[in-house]
Amino acid sequence: MTFITWLIFIGAALLEVGGDAVVRKGLRGSGLPIVLAGCVMLGSYGVVVNTLKWDFSKLLGVYVAVFAAVSVLFGRFVFDEVIPRATWLGLSVIICGAMIIQFGKGV
Repeated sequence: MTFITWLIFIGAALLEVGGDAVVRKGLRGSGLPIVLAGCVMLGSYGVVVNTLKWDFSKLLGVYVAVFAAVSVLFGRFVFDEVIPRATWLGLSVIICGAMIIQFGKGV
């Protein structure tokens, strides 16, 4: 994967995770305008990630690992959550799956 591909994946993941966090904040008291801003962010993620001209299954298969990593890191550092070892283990399984999708040859 190129540097630009990584930037697109990370940007899309930040939009998706950030959009969900903004929707969450809106639903927990900040109101409808905040929820709508989160919805715009969530929609923007789809535009950003689909700028890559990959097969859809490979694109989202690999993107899921980036999204999962950003989600766990967001929970840890933005929401100050304690991440259990089982979550880190699960994340490593997801990343291994993405590597198989990215680098595996057709059978």
